[in-house]
This record gives sequence, structure tokens and C-alpha cells, in this order.
Amino acid sequence: MVPHRSDKPRPWQVTLFKSILCSLLALSLWLSFISFAQSASDDSLDASQGAQPTSDPDVTLITAAQLEQVVQAALTHFHTPGASVSIVHKGQIIHSKGYGKRDLDNDLDVNATTYFRLASTSKAFTAATMAILVDDGSINWDDKVTDHLPEFRLSNPYVTAEFTILDLFTHRSGLVGGAGDSMIWPEPSGFTRTEVIHNLRYLTPAYSFRSTYAYSNVMYITAAQIVAKISGMPWAQFVEERIFRPLNIQCFAGAMPPSALVNVAKGYGHNDERGIYAIPRNGIHGVELMSAAAGGVVCHAQGMAVWLQALLNDAVSVTNQRLFSSAQRDKMFTSQIPLYVSNHAKQTHRTHFKSYAIGWRKENIYGYEMISHTGTLSGYQAYAALIPELDLGVMVLNNGSNYGVRSAIMQAIIKSLMPESPKLDWVQHYVDYQAKQEQRYLSRQRPDPSGSGTMLLPVERYLGTFADKWFGPMKLWQNDAKQLRIKSLKMDTLQGNLEPFGEHSWVVRWDNQNAASDAFVHFDVRPNGTIKGFEMFPFTAKEVVNHEYRDMFFTPVIPESDTPLIVTPN
Repeated sequence: MVPHRSDKPRPWQVTLFKSILCSLLALSLWLSFISFAQSASDDSLDASQGAQPTSDPDVTLITAAQLEQVVQAALTHFHTPGASVSIVHKGQIIHSKGYGKRDLDNDLDVNATTYFRLASTSKAFTAATMAILVDDGSINWDDKVTDHLPEFRLSNPYVTAEFTILDLFTHRSGLVGGAGDSMIWPEPSGFTRTEVIHNLRYLTPAYSFRSTYAYSNVMYITAAQIVAKISGMPWAQFVEERIFRPLNIQCFAGAMPPSALVNVAKGYGHNDERGIYAIPRNGIHGVELMSAAAGGVVCHAQGMAVWLQALLNDAVSVTNQRLFSSAQRDKMFTSQIPLYVSNHAKQTHRTHFKSYAIGWRKENIYGYEMISHTGTLSGYQAYAALIPELDLGVMVLNNGSNYGVRSAIMQAIIKSLMPESPKLDWVQHYVDYQAKQEQRYLSRQRPDPSGSGTMLLPVERYLGTFADKWFGPMKLWQNDAKQLRIKSLKMDTLQGNLEPFGEHSWVVRWDNQNAASDAFVHFDVRPNGTIKGFEMFPFTAKEVVNHEYRDMFFTPVIPESDTPLIVTPN
């Protein structure tokens, strides 16, 4: 009997057929990938060769003579009196030198141990102090801030409850960039660190929690207070004992001894009308700054070279003292939130990504990972950079207010070891770039606002003492010379003249134009003519939403009455 034959394939046939089909599909995909990769490689090569000339692959680090030429050109073109530069390469400090003048009035030179303000390159030390406590087992990056600082509070209760130690360092709080900076700058600040932390609850968020990068100085001040609380000593002392002393460097997060003050760089600015001028308010005066953990550390090129040398050596000093574990160093260098990459960075440095880590930024430059941070204060500029693949660390400090100095010097040094990078005159590059940026800015400028100059109430009705719930009091008065004046009682530098703009708005012309830009004071007047209070806005025709005064509303410190309050300053 002939058995019945089914048309349905046997199971082993199905399996074999599927196996052959998958193999053919995989082969097809692989060949397509090879073709695409080759095409992409060819396109990349053509684009690279078409956009930039190739360079000699046999590269060597910039020489002292070449660096001298770059630095002197940068100081001249960017109107900066002096700078100091240090370079660490292959484990050794191979360059540490000062250039130009630290003090123009007294014709004093910069040297390798001239002290500069580090500005925001201070943040790396704040991150390191927390990393040390993590190593000690006293805290974890994922701990809630309120577990260690119960008084910490933001406007949103959920964000307050979920805010971690790591969040303090990564600029993702949801606040606008620079929120709370009005309590820090212009220096000297009248706010304590305790007041800064308390006032965080009054700052209005603009973004969802952890969704957007927005630079925050107040959070670093908060972090330093946690370090102080856990360690049982002031933050500046902790930095001294756990970082500066093991490195054997004379740098300062707190008060400075008189012996160090004999070699400090004075800060300067520049404009076309005044030329180079001094900015004494940000000077190095030997006192501890409230802002130390965010931007108030003072150091010199030689000391910073030792710091970078240790970081490149797995956080171990040349005397074999470990500052913190390699795990914590790697944690600080790990990306936490992405940053915007400008067209300039893409075209000039072949940068494809940027991110913020913990007290450091990260980016790729011609395929090399660079870990860096800049620092900016009126009168001082700083730039610290590490490129581990090249075993290279660079520190640039200067006492001017133009970033072109630090950028040109930094690029000239690091690009000298990158064969992929074309040889450029980096000083001229930034001269040209800034000229284009200025033209772009001017093309978008609007004329200054103009008003009638006629106020709707008698002048005396606008005068008095008003206070914001977190920024404190402002006094508005008429002095003996019949000038109308305004003054913050918390920030001494914020005082100036009041000019009538029209209706219920005045213009503040601050005495120190380098410290703050002119502003509007707009009074909120009730229908019966009594004043509810006033708000402040930048003096510009363009509507600005995120500005330093956005969370302030000043109300009279005593109930309004029909009799105007005229206050004279103490």
C-alpha cells in the first residue's frame, strides 16, 4: 500500500528553508552595510579634504617661542594686560610661565605664581570635595538633598523631594540659567550662603525638572554647604585640607595670607571709549567670598598645573597621595546632560557632542575627548582643559574680560598635538569670529526705548523704601543735589540715578556701568493712586522674559498712606 503523501513540508524542511533565508538576508544586509560604510568613509574624507587642508601627521607640542608669540598677540588684540599659562604633558609640568602685566599702574609683571580669580573653574574643586565624601562613605550622589539639608526647598514640592546631590552639580534644576545670581553678583554680596539656600524657594522654574540644561551657581553654593555640614568644617577649610595640602599648592578657597597678596593680578576691562580700565570690585582682596564654591577660588598657573597633573594621573599626586578614587574621578567625568553644539564648534573643531558632567564639560575635538571648564568674571578669564588620550593638561589664566585670549591660547596648544587639525592663526581666527558676532549682534539691536518723561503722579509719591521677599529692600530718595537715587541695601554696588521715563516707569542708570546694565523700574499703581509696588526689567526695547529681576516684586515696607514717604540713606 502506497502511503498517503502530504503536500505540507516536513518540519526539518521548514527549519532548513528559514535558515537559508536568514543567511541570505544577513549577507545582503552586510554587503549593504559595507557599501554604505565605504561610501560614508569616502564622503567624510572628501569633505575633510575639501573643507580643510591636511596637516603633517608628525606633530609636536607647541614650542615656548611659538607660545610666546601667540600669547603676546592675544594680549594685544584682545586688550588684556596679562596672562599665565601652564602645560602638563606625559605626566610632567613642561611649561608654567607668566606674560604681560598683573598691575598696569605699578608696572608689575605676571609670573607663574601670580594669583588670579578662577571664576567657574572653581566648580571642579566643589565637585571633588563631594566625591571625597562619597569615597568616605558619608554620602551618595543619589542621596536626596533634603536628607542632608532639611531646609533646602524649591518652589515645587515634588522637585524638592526628588532633588539629589547629583542634581546640584548638573544644571538641570528647571530654573533659568543664572537664577539667583542676583544674590551673588555684583560683588561684594550682602547675602550669606544660608540666605541664598533659603531663597531658592522663591525662584520660579521655567523648565521641567531634569529636562533642560540651565547654568546654576546657587546650586554649587548649596552643595558646598552640604560638604561643610557633613565634614564638620567650613568648605574652604575642607578644600585646603583634602585637596590643596596633599597637592602641596598654595591656592585658596578662603582667606589669603598677606604674603600671597603681594603677587595678585588686578582685573581689567576694555571698551573703545575708555580703553583698558581697572575693575576693582572683582579684585583679589584676601577675603573669603560667599561665592567661593561657585566661582571664588584663587590660584595661579603653577598650582593649577599640579591639580591637572593629578587628575591625569588617576587623581594621585606626584608625591603618591590619592585625592579620591579613580571611580569618583571617572564619575565626575561622566556626561550627565547634553549641551548645544554651535555651528562654529562643528566647523572649527569637528565637534559632534558636548555635555555637562560634574563640575566639568565634555566634548569631542577632532575625535579626541576633551574635559574642560571655563571661568568668566568681569576682569578675569580662566580655561582648564584635559585631553587624556594625548596625556595633556592646559591651564590659561588672564586678567582681562575678553574670552578671545583664553580661547586662542588654548586652541594653539591643544591643536599642536592634533594632526587632523589644520594649522591656523588662532588669534586671528577669534578676531574674525568676534567681528562676525558683533555684526550679528548689531544687526539685531533695536534703538533704546524712549518715553515721554512725564510721570502720572508727583515724584514724591514714588519715593520710599520697598522690599522684595527674597532680594530685600531698595531705597528710593532724593539727595541734597536734588538727584533721584535708588540703592539696594543688600548689594552695595547696585545704586544709581533714577530718570523719569513716562507714566509710572523710571530708568535706573547704575553708577557702576560695568557691574549692571541699566534697568526699568515700573510701578504698579492702584486705581485710587496708591502704589502697590514695583517690578524691574532690563532697559531694552526687546521683551526679555528670563532676566535677573524676574522673580522680584518690591512692596512698600510700611503701609501706604496719603503722605509720601521720603527716605534719606543711612
